[in-house]
This record gives sequence, structure tokens and C-alpha cells, in this order.
Amino acid sequence: MNDWLNSKLTKKSKARRSTRSSSSLPKGKQAKQIAKPSFNRWRFQFVVVSLVVIFSTVVFRAAFLQIIQPERLIKEGDNRTVRIKRSTVQRGMITDRNGVELAVSVPVQTIWADPKRVLEYPEFETDVRWKALAKVLQVEEQELISKITTNHTKRFIYLKRKTNPAVADYVEQLQIPGVRLREESKRYYPAGEITAHVVGFTNIDGKGIEGIELRHNDRMVGTPGKRTVIKDAKGREIEVLEEEKGSLPQNIRLTIDQRIQSVVYQELKKAVQTYEAASGSAIVVDIETAEVLAMVNSPSFNPNNRVNVPIHRYRNRAITDTFEPGSTMKPLAVMNALDYGSYGTLDLVDTSPGFVRIGGRRIPDPKNRGMLSLADVLKYSSNVGSTKLALSTPKDSFLSLFYRMGLVDSSGVDLVGESAGLFNEQRRWSDSEIASLSFGYGISVTAAQLARMYTTIGAGGISRPLSIVKTDFEKPADKVVSEDVARDVLSMMESVISTEGSGKNAIVKGYRLAGKTGTSQKATAGGYGHDYVNTFAGIGPVSNPRIVTVVVINDPKGDYYYGGETAAPTFGKIMQQTLRLLNVPPDAADQQIQLAEIKRGSSNVN
Repeated sequence: MNDWLNSKLTKKSKARRSTRSSSSLPKGKQAKQIAKPSFNRWRFQFVVVSLVVIFSTVVFRAAFLQIIQPERLIKEGDNRTVRIKRSTVQRGMITDRNGVELAVSVPVQTIWADPKRVLEYPEFETDVRWKALAKVLQVEEQELISKITTNHTKRFIYLKRKTNPAVADYVEQLQIPGVRLREESKRYYPAGEITAHVVGFTNIDGKGIEGIELRHNDRMVGTPGKRTVIKDAKGREIEVLEEEKGSLPQNIRLTIDQRIQSVVYQELKKAVQTYEAASGSAIVVDIETAEVLAMVNSPSFNPNNRVNVPIHRYRNRAITDTFEPGSTMKPLAVMNALDYGSYGTLDLVDTSPGFVRIGGRRIPDPKNRGMLSLADVLKYSSNVGSTKLALSTPKDSFLSLFYRMGLVDSSGVDLVGESAGLFNEQRRWSDSEIASLSFGYGISVTAAQLARMYTTIGAGGISRPLSIVKTDFEKPADKVVSEDVARDVLSMMESVISTEGSGKNAIVKGYRLAGKTGTSQKATAGGYGHDYVNTFAGIGPVSNPRIVTVVVINDPKGDYYYGGETAAPTFGKIMQQTLRLLNVPPDAADQQIQLAEIKRGSSNVN
């Protein structure tokens, strides 16, 4: 009974809902049936295929990077975390024998640009800051902009190397996108043109290309240290992977005395200007050590500013230029005769009638001086006397002396470009050729070689190579002639620097000096021309030889063209100041008398 009632009620409620729904619809409309959703097969396939392709691409890319080409991924990771830091190494200094700086490296700023970064800035061509940059760099604005656009693919180009601090500060204040500063070092030469030929200079990259800078470049460069580290995102070092220590640069200490170098430069420059000479060279050598105290050439140049400097001025003429030494070779003829024994110190040489004929050639003296002592041969610079002395011994004896004196070899200063001179080596020598050698023709030497020869005489016949760099190594020493012979020749050369000698203009009051003048004509095609080379080489003081000085005046154009008129007075001025700078006591007799009188007068006052 209950089941029946429930079914009736259910039917009535359904009929009531159906009547309510149908009554709400407009006339002529019927209720829609709810459609059962259908399955779209092609959409499903597209989604599945897309997912497979994407997943396969990711798997393949991961396999390619990690298995086939892992190096690139490692490199990219390292570029973001691993850094290599190199330490900065300044070039070694060059100093004189007393520690005075002759070449130093100073920090400077270099202006560079990242063209790719610059071009990312859309209005860089119209930015007024580029006009200001061009002005301070002293270039045209369009030229500067063109440099950027031309190198648009590069990440680094130089705009101005090693500029001065004021320019660097101004550029930094401009804050131009892509323009940066980096620190470099610049070579600076405090002594300027005074030591230019000896010290030399470096190029813009700091590599030596002249003088000591070139010869000892490897010693002064050094090697920068290197550290490989890992950094985090904030730039902090996390770990040091590898560290490599560099080598420190070495400083070069020269034998040059800057005080003497300055004196010699001033006197030589003055002489070249006074006598209107093409050039000049001068060397001062310490006899005891054979160390070069000064080496100067004129005209010189400023190594700190070489703009528009002719390249020939870079040449160190004291070691590169050769010349026929003329009468400065005559002491060798006297030395050879004494050493061989063909003449003694008291013997006389007959120079009458003022000339001699050798193989049809006439060799004259300025005047007939008759019988001359060996000292007078040097004092009056007699060509006849030196010829007879040279021919008084076997030719091999005289020729070997040139080799033993180092006149056919380098002087020993060990600088790039040094000449070994010119000597006509041959199996047979005529008397005429030997005669020419006796008064300095038929052989060409450098000023440095001539200085070595006179250093040997001053050292009592002991020959040592010259040096210009201080070392702890002992120099080789060769006995060329006996000490007695060397001292005798030295005493004879003293007569040259006397009131009657050819070197009277080289007299230095208070000091006994010995030396020899030289005047030689320059060779031309087919003979000799009218251009001269004037030389003077000397030693002082005679009582205790300390210093050798050689002066060369090349092609004087004034009224004076003899060595005794140009090179001799220059030698005297250099010698005077050098001896006083080195505190060498006077040794001349008149000076000793003056000192005694001063002492006597002071005692009377007391």
C-alpha cells in the first residue's frame, strides 16, 4: 500500500514540473535535449605529438650539451664563475753608478672603448660628450665616431694610449657609455737628452728599441704573476684553483756618473755649436776599472718626446761611427819602438830635411825640425818621426800592437750597433802602408776603441774591455806591453799638453796631463776631401792616472779645423771638471808651490 502511494506521488510531482517548464516557454518552442559530448580524435593526436616533439627536443639538447659537446657548457659556466687575475709588473729602473734614476716607469691611464656597447646607446652620434672627448683627444669628432662605427664588431679599441692624468680625469668625468680607462705604465727619462744615447728608449708597448733599454730588455721586463680563482655572483673569491708566481724585473745599474755625464754633454754641445760641427762625441773612462763614466753625443734628442726627431739622431756615434784617428795613433809607433828595442828613451830621430820618401810617396812635416827626441816626435806631431819609428821594427811587431790594443775588435761596452772598426788585414804590407798606419791613416776606429787604447796606456800596459753596466764579474786583463814602456810613453805624451806642444789648449792648471791631438781628412771617392775629423785623447793626472777622456769633433765648419784648436780645449774643460768632481788632488808643481804658500801664509797669520 505504501509503495503504491509513493509511486503515485512521484508521478504527480514529475507531471507538475513538466507543466511548469512547458508553461514558461514561449508558444511554438520545445525544450532542447542535452547532447552527449563527442570525442575529437585529431585534436588529441596533435597534443600528443606536440608533447612528444617538445620532450624529445629537450632530451636531445641536454644529451648534446652534456655528452657530445660538454666543453662549451663548461666554458660558459667558467666564464661566469672562473676568473684569471694577473699581477701588474713595472719595468725595471735604470740608474747611474750612484743610484740616480735615469729611466723609470710611471703609472698612466689609457683611454679605450667598447664599440658594441657604444652603439647600443641610440643617440651617441649626437651626444655633445663625444665632441668634448674629441677635443680633449685632439682629433676630429667625425674621425672619432668613424673609428667606433668601423670597428662595430669589436669589444676593445684604443682611443688614446698613455695619456696624462688631467686628460684621464676629464674623460672619466664625461661618463660616456662604452668609454673606459685602464692603467698602464709609461717610461720616463729624468735626464732627457743628456743620457739619451746610452739609456735609449722603449716603444709605446714598453719594449726596448735603443740603447740599454734594448740590450737588457729581457732583464728589465719580468713576468707577471697569475691566479685562477672562482667568484660568486657578487664577485667575491670563493676558491683559488691555481696560482703561478711571476719573476720580478731587474734594475740595471750603469757605470755612468750622472754628474760627469752632464758636464761632458754641456761642453760637447757647446763645442759643436761654436765650431759649427756636424756632430761630436766624447767618452770618459775610469782607468783602474775600465768603466765608462760618461758617453755623450751631440746633437742629441729628448727620449720623452720624439715627435719629428730625425732617425739618424738616435745613433750612438761614440760606438757606431768610425773615423781615421790621425795623429792619436803616433804613441803606438813610439811604444812599439821602445818595446822592441830599436829605440831607447834617450835616442833621437832624424827628421831632416822635413820629409821622407817611401816607395815614391813623399811624407812631409810642416817644417824641418832636424833631430827629435821620442817625446818631441809626439810633442810636434812629426809624421816623419813616427814613420821612421814604425819602420825600425819588423812589420809584424808593429801590426800586432793594433790587435793587442783592441783597435780591431769591439771596445767591450756591449751595446747593440757597436762597430768593430775597419782594418785592412792583408798578408803583405808595404812600407808606405806601414807609414800611413803610424800616423793614423789606413785604419778606422770608434771613439770607444780609441778610449780603450789610451786606457791601456794609462793602466801601465794592461788592457781591459770597457764596460757600461755594473757587474760583480772580474774583467779579463791582458798584459800588452811592459809597465815601464807604458809609463815612458805616458811621460812623453805629457810634453804634448805644454805651452810648446800641439795640445797646449788642453792645459788644465794644477794638473799634469798627457795626450795627443789628431786631425784627419775624410776619405772621398778617389782620395781625400776637405772635410776633417778632429780628435783629442788624453790621460790625467800623470802622477797617478785616473781618467781617460776622448773628444771627437766631426766636420767643423768654422775657421778652426785642427784637433789642437777644437777638440783640445773641449778636452781640457771636461778634464778639469771631471777631476774636481772626483776629488782628484792636483799634482802639478806650480800648484804644489801655491798650496805650500797658502799653508805658509795661514801659519804666519796664526
